Amino acid sequence: MNSQENLQNEKKYNKWIVILSIVIPLAVAALFGIKLKDFGLNIEPLTFLPPIYAFINGITAIVLIVAVIQIKKGNRALHEKLMKFAITLSVLFLLLYIAYHMTSDSTKFGGEGVISYVYYFILITHIILSIAVIPFVLITYVRAISNNFQRHKKIARITYPLWLYVAVTGVIVYLMIAPYYV
Repeated sequence: MNSQENLQNEKKYNKWIVILSIVIPLAVAALFGIKLKDFGLNIEPLTFLPPIYAFINGITAIVLIVAVIQIKKGNRALHEKLMKFAITLSVLFLLLYIAYHMTSDSTKFGGEGVISYVYYFILITHIILSIAVIPFVLITYVRAISNNFQRHKKIARITYPLWLYVAVTGVIVYLMIAPYYV
C-alpha cells in the first residue's frame, strides 16, 4: 500500500475519531451526574469498584511500558496485541468508573494543607489529560491499522506519555483518596 492509500484509509476514520472524542467525555459527564437510585432502581452502591479500576489503571500503565519496549525490540506483533489490550483495559476502566459513579456518591478528599493542593493538582491534570488523550489514542491506533507507520510513530511519541500519565495518576488519585472512602 502506498502512502496515498494509507492516508485514504486514515481519513475514513477521522469522522469517528471526532465523534468519539466528543461523545465519550460528554457521556461520562452526563452519566456521572445520574444516580440510578433517583430513577427508583434499587441497586446497591458498587463501592467495591474503585480499587478494581485503580488496579486496571496500574495494569494499563505496565502494558503501555511493555508495549513500547516490545516495539523498540522490533516485536511488532506483540506490540500490537499489547496496545489492543491497553485500549480494552481503558474501556473497561471507563465502564467500571461510570458504574461506580451512577450507583455511589462521590468521595471527598479529606487531606488538608499542602497534600490537598498536591491531590487536586494530580486529580485535575488527570481529568483534563484523560479527556485530551482520547483523540490521540484513536488517531495513533488508526494510523497503525492504516499501515501509516511513519505518522503512527510520530503521534505515538505524544500519545504514549499522555496515556501513561493518565494511567499512573489514576492509581495515585485512588491511593490518595482511598482512606476517605466510606
